[in-house]
Amino acid sequence: MDMGIALKSHVRQLLPERALLAYHRVFARMAALAYHFPSHEMIVIGVTGTKGKTSTANYLWAALRATGASVAQISTANIRINDTENINPFHMTMPGRFTLQRLMAQARRKGCTWCIVETTSEGIKQSRHAGIVYDIVVLTNLTPEHLRSHGGKFENYRDAKATIFRELAASYRKAIDGRPVPKVIVVNADSDQASHFLAFDADRKVTFSIRTASDIKAERVTTGSGGAKFSINDQSYTLSILGAFNVYNALPAIAIANVFDLPSDRVAAGLASLASIPGRMELINESQPFTVIVDYAHEKESMTGALNAARNVAGDAGRVIVLLGAEGGGRDTAKRGQMGKVAAEIADVVITSNVDPYEDDPFPIANDIAVAAEQHGKRRDHNLFVILDRREGIRKALSIAENGDVVLITGKGAEQSITIGGKTMPWDDRVVVREEIEKLRR
Repeated sequence: MDMGIALKSHVRQLLPERALLAYHRVFARMAALAYHFPSHEMIVIGVTGTKGKTSTANYLWAALRATGASVAQISTANIRINDTENINPFHMTMPGRFTLQRLMAQARRKGCTWCIVETTSEGIKQSRHAGIVYDIVVLTNLTPEHLRSHGGKFENYRDAKATIFRELAASYRKAIDGRPVPKVIVVNADSDQASHFLAFDADRKVTFSIRTASDIKAERVTTGSGGAKFSINDQSYTLSILGAFNVYNALPAIAIANVFDLPSDRVAAGLASLASIPGRMELINESQPFTVIVDYAHEKESMTGALNAARNVAGDAGRVIVLLGAEGGGRDTAKRGQMGKVAAEIADVVITSNVDPYEDDPFPIANDIAVAAEQHGKRRDHNLFVILDRREGIRKALSIAENGDVVLITGKGAEQSITIGGKTMPWDDRVVVREEIEKLRR
């Protein structure tokens, strides 16, 4: 490990937690001050939850842009300022406080009146959100994950997410283009935790759902190899990205548009126009005779959604071949067995490989997933393989794919690096997939 990083880590361990949290918060406010509080001059949407944050942020961007608004987006996969898009290079959803404020200041200079900020529990815990004045906060869903960094308790994880909801009503009130901006809470009514987040104060509270009654309820939902279709009242919507779960990811955009009286036909056009999100059910088309999808899925729920979407594309004739893994570095270990079970039940071939073992021994991580897959019917060296080298694992998945099969590469999405043995190296699953497809042609 780098000596400076090691020293910084040691100092953090010595500081009392309250002192460390105060340091983070002061540092974040200093960053906002240094860039003259850019969030004061934009309508800021905070998107939080366990799954779907990045896709929700992208659908929000697409819908708002289609109405003619100037929009910035800061998310795990990508960063947008209007129509300029860059892959997030930081290997974290919420980058450092000064970087975050700098990006928002750039958006303000480019005339953005909306800014979408994917907001994580870890970022909130470290007060990276401090100095950002939110106007709208969105809960996508909430399931147990990242619990180790929150004392192992789901309640702590939920309370970290709830911070931006709790602080919303009392935060700075803005007027954009001469119009007061309301404080709005948007919550997935199908979430078991909906009532907890709806209990906080706001000027408006809007719910969305597919199953239960809500303000914005998707009806007549259908999915296929071309995406998804649904309707709300008399307006029909089409999504071009695979996965039934993307209906949930699109609904907050419709809910917010409704609050701000934005035209539903333009919102619908914007949602339909979003053809891809980096590393989120992203199709890799190099004219190969099978389908390749790169996705970020890295826990049970998102893995299930991705695998079901892949199975939908493969149909009865094709196979689903999945490569998956789990992170090291103190991340949740329970999800390994859960993902192995789901992969074994839905996919025809399972390959476990490295994601980001960090300084941990990578074999036990991949093997834990494989053991669970064995317990649910898979056989090693037949339809189950443990291949630690991620490139070799991807090569294996592609080499056994046949006409009509679907290869699903999960765990990293569009991340730009991989960390093994404490060493971080450049990496992009999408680039590696294209390179390996080209090699197979030779």
